[in-house]
Amino acid sequence: MSNHGGARSRSGPKPSMYSARSDARDLKATRLPVEGYSDDFPPLSEFLPDATEREGLVWAEAWTTPQAAQWIREPYRFRTIAMWVRWTVKMEDPEAPAAVASAALRLADQIGLTPSGLKENGWVIVPKDQIVPESPPAKQRAAGKVIERTTGTGRRLRGVVRSDGSD
Repeated sequence: MSNHGGARSRSGPKPSMYSARSDARDLKATRLPVEGYSDDFPPLSEFLPDATEREGLVWAEAWTTPQAAQWIREPYRFRTIAMWVRWTVKMEDPEAPAAVASAALRLADQIGLTPSGLKENGWVIVPKDQIVPESPPAKQRAAGKVIERTTGTGRRLRGVVRSDGSD
């Protein structure tokens, strides 16, 4: 009977990276450059030794996407990207069963190549000039940082610490 109620994994709405509450918890979207990625990337043969020429072309094309700018920082994703390449090429066959398309789409979500995959990974695609860290708006800087604590009885106490040191 102890398994009734309570929070469940993935229950409720996902945190919005655009909300004030997410800002307070420092949940910010990783900004990816709309121009894509143009630096070096790992060879496909490290992950698919028997890769076909077509798979090599899809691999190279994938590494020009905005998502690749984040992939290069996360080497643990490389094998998943390689598997997406393999399943995507299999999906191009007119005789491929629907399960192949389903597998390719699931992998595309995991590596952020779909709108839902971008959201799941906490990524947004923006112009390169918006990649630099933004300073907080003037109103937030003027207000200072809000500090919240609770008393032993559960009442919330709030205080504002001004950046200029005044009370």
